[in-house]
Amino acid sequence: MVEDNIYTEDGTVDIHNKPAIKKKTGNWKACPFILGNECCERLAYYGMSTNLVNYLQQRLNQGNVTAANNVTNWSGTCYITPLIGAFLADAYLGRYWTIAAFSAIYVFGMVLLTLSASVKGLKPSCDGGVCHPTTSQSVVCFVALYAIALGTGGIKPCVSSFGADQFDENDETEKKKKSSFFNWFYFSINVGALIASSVLVYIQMHVGWDWGFGIPAAAMAIAIVFFFLGSRLYRLQKPGGSPLTRILQVVVASIRKSSVKVPDDKSLLYETADEECSIKGSRKLEHTDKMRFFDKASVETEADLAKGLANPWRLCTVTQVEELKSIIRLLPVWATGIVFSTVYSQMSTMFVLQGNTMDQHIGPHFKIPSASLSLFDTLSVLFWAPLYDRVIILFARKFTGHERGFTQLQRMGIGLVISIIAMVVAGVLEVVRLDYVRKKNYYDLEVIPVSIFWQVPQYFLVGCAEVFTFIGQIEFFYDQAPDAMRSLCSALSLTTNALGNYLSTLLVTIVAKVTTRNGKLGWIPDNLNRGHLDYFYWLLAILSSINLCVYLLISKWYTYKKAAAKPC
Repeated sequence: MVEDNIYTEDGTVDIHNKPAIKKKTGNWKACPFILGNECCERLAYYGMSTNLVNYLQQRLNQGNVTAANNVTNWSGTCYITPLIGAFLADAYLGRYWTIAAFSAIYVFGMVLLTLSASVKGLKPSCDGGVCHPTTSQSVVCFVALYAIALGTGGIKPCVSSFGADQFDENDETEKKKKSSFFNWFYFSINVGALIASSVLVYIQMHVGWDWGFGIPAAAMAIAIVFFFLGSRLYRLQKPGGSPLTRILQVVVASIRKSSVKVPDDKSLLYETADEECSIKGSRKLEHTDKMRFFDKASVETEADLAKGLANPWRLCTVTQVEELKSIIRLLPVWATGIVFSTVYSQMSTMFVLQGNTMDQHIGPHFKIPSASLSLFDTLSVLFWAPLYDRVIILFARKFTGHERGFTQLQRMGIGLVISIIAMVVAGVLEVVRLDYVRKKNYYDLEVIPVSIFWQVPQYFLVGCAEVFTFIGQIEFFYDQAPDAMRSLCSALSLTTNALGNYLSTLLVTIVAKVTTRNGKLGWIPDNLNRGHLDYFYWLLAILSSINLCVYLLISKWYTYKKAAAKPC
């Protein structure tokens, strides 16, 4: 018994593929390297992406709609590629080696982007404040951007799950620390974002894009160093084989046995003995009564018994069936995150374009770039994340009796409400701004004398919503995912960002097409003083309200996962 307690109970191994020793690996001692890696990687990502809409406008000579759509399309791709990285991590490579491999692609993209903004022949020529990019220069820029999108695909879904893997799921003391890790993980993301949205955006606008992109490239290199420095302290979860194959096996077996009756006694359903478990490092899942059609895959027939060794395409374990059910249960919750991500994406597009029309001066000489206002979103997260971890949880626990203060679903729901308020506040500001333009006849004035700092409340509210919804989402998808599908489910949660960006692109495209009929300027013209950006914010507020109602219904229906105590 004493010998058993030396090692972790969740099946993790160390970097040498030996059972992980509790006292020498994992826990908080491994986390500084993971959090440091994430901080530097996010500094690199946001240092390049926060002001990207202005780079595309200035250097690639793109209009408001084109630049905004290119940013959201690229950003969306950054949240789709994690499905690739997650599949490789869960099925074959494991999270550690997936992060290592995709980091190399990431650095290549960052270096190429820096060269495209600094080397003669690769960077567009400019005269009189107008740049003239060639087709090949634009191609190099977008090749670099999409190499970064591929590189981030192996990092995004794995780092948060890899950090959570450092806490033994079967050790109650360590398990309680896991929720706190997600808060500090998101905190570290925003430390990097804070530096990016303040210092780096200023460098890009006032020193040059070569330095503005070169520093993020160097930050990414530092992120890799941070990650490898902690190798001897890490706990690694073994890859459990292709999760997609296991899902498909359940579907095929269920269809093949569609005429078979599921027994009332669920203990008769097929499950392997502990020592015969085929999913590495995964705990068994208890049977649930919903979606009973898939239980047919676990019904043993005479044909199955006659053949001796079970054919996984005809007979699946209860755990395998419950894996599929867990994924299906997650999908409705996942879908409601798309509209929230659409609201979040406005910080890098419409908020920036709105800020470009406002007075950006602090005093007579210093001018803050409009993209730098996102630092107030970051400051909001840095304020609310530790406050939630140290104060709000304790306060809420007195009323809810829940160990974490709120359930994960309640936490996400609160964030959805705050996001609606953020869109209302942004819309009200635009109404006030346009009213000022009309009264003073400032229609053709590029910058109107209204301080950009009136945007601070909308950024601050989005940051507060992030702490509730995004962190809750990261924790929820890790916690509710089957053990051998955690990277995949983390990637699934990230795709809400992708689809949110794509939805934003679709909405902007539809709004631009519909509102510019018959020669009208539309809601989002290049000169926003003659448009109605406020209508676009009202549209998002309405969509968010409908989304909240749907989310409340889904939350009431949701059944939490039940796992056995020990891994197979």
